[in-house]
Amino acid sequence: MLQLDSHPTGRHFLQIPGPSPVPDRILRALSLPTIDHRGPEFGALGRKVLAGIRQVFKTQHPVVIYPASGTGAWEAALSNTLSPGDHVLMFETGHFASLWQKMAARLGISTEFLVYGGTDADLPQAPGWRHGVQADLIEARLRKDTGKKIKAVCVVHNETSTGVTSDIASVRRAIDAAGHPALLMVDSISGLASADFRHDEWGVDVTISGSQKGLMLPPGISFNAISPRALDAMKSATLPRSFWAWDEIVEMNKDGYWPYTPNTNLLYGLSESLDMLLGEGLDNVFARHQRWGAGVRAAVNAWGLPIQCADPAVYSPVLTGVITPEGIDADAVRRLIHQRFDLSLGTGLGKLKGRMFRMGHLGDSNDLTLVAMVAGVEMGLKLSGVKLAGSGVQASMDYFAGHAAPAALQKAA
Repeated sequence: MLQLDSHPTGRHFLQIPGPSPVPDRILRALSLPTIDHRGPEFGALGRKVLAGIRQVFKTQHPVVIYPASGTGAWEAALSNTLSPGDHVLMFETGHFASLWQKMAARLGISTEFLVYGGTDADLPQAPGWRHGVQADLIEARLRKDTGKKIKAVCVVHNETSTGVTSDIASVRRAIDAAGHPALLMVDSISGLASADFRHDEWGVDVTISGSQKGLMLPPGISFNAISPRALDAMKSATLPRSFWAWDEIVEMNKDGYWPYTPNTNLLYGLSESLDMLLGEGLDNVFARHQRWGAGVRAAVNAWGLPIQCADPAVYSPVLTGVITPEGIDADAVRRLIHQRFDLSLGTGLGKLKGRMFRMGHLGDSNDLTLVAMVAGVEMGLKLSGVKLAGSGVQASMDYFAGHAAPAALQKAA
């Protein structure tokens, strides 16, 4: 029988790509006494977090906060803007793009899934899962839609299952170049607050995100950042919605309140998270994650193993996917590492199950945290019989020692 109170000594290394390790500052904020969610103190909290989260999304427009997972925010984005039978264009970049497509179909939306056009020797079963969105394919498809039947284009910013980002600005340019009125919806659940994201500047109509990645919170909060075009689309959309409906929430949010009971203590945590992120400065936050990602990838390159993302231009600053050699079960490697070294890594999902694992470099981490993760992975790979070309630990140490954090980051730390 599992003993929930039996833990190894020291702190568990949670190096999955979310939920991310939660800083002690946020854990302390979560422990504050719960207050009246209709009282004046809560209204002040609500107004603060709503203003702060708009800065993270880089938008002047409403951001709706739900007491739900990112999956709920997916549904909210679709149900507030679309009607049964509407046609949407989506792009298969990985497991989460596929899950979003599955949800849309279950809601009665007609979905069209664009896929990467090339092949891949390392992962022939999922070549598109090593690349980002191809904006040219989206533009070409929209140009063929002379009847303007496609109501929305849905893409993933940072595909958590693969460690591949996509150029969202290029997708907006593709839609505009085609002269198409389709809404642009973007899942930035794992990208927000770790990778640069510009809701207004990039012309995104609905951005979906969640609390448990770059915001460094436990799961349980999700977001919709909403453009004026999306709010206008809501007026004619007929998919059923009640809990997810934007209109009541946006109206009550003006005074810092919600039409139902919000998750008060997670909002305390969000308030602290925003203080940390905005206090450090978002550009510094993004640079820190880029540096962490480069240090981890140095280790993977030293091992001689393929990185899941095949295009260095779109490496994720949030996680690095590692493809194991043929005949090596990546999940068995993960289990061994967890059992021997109390280190959790992300599993391969969907078409990648058993062929790759994911190393997270986000949340409450630092250089030494990541070097320790690399050490645990290197020991696990060797114990699993994987022949490595060189020491990833040394490569990672060399990178971090030779690429010191900028002075602003050191001061913030």
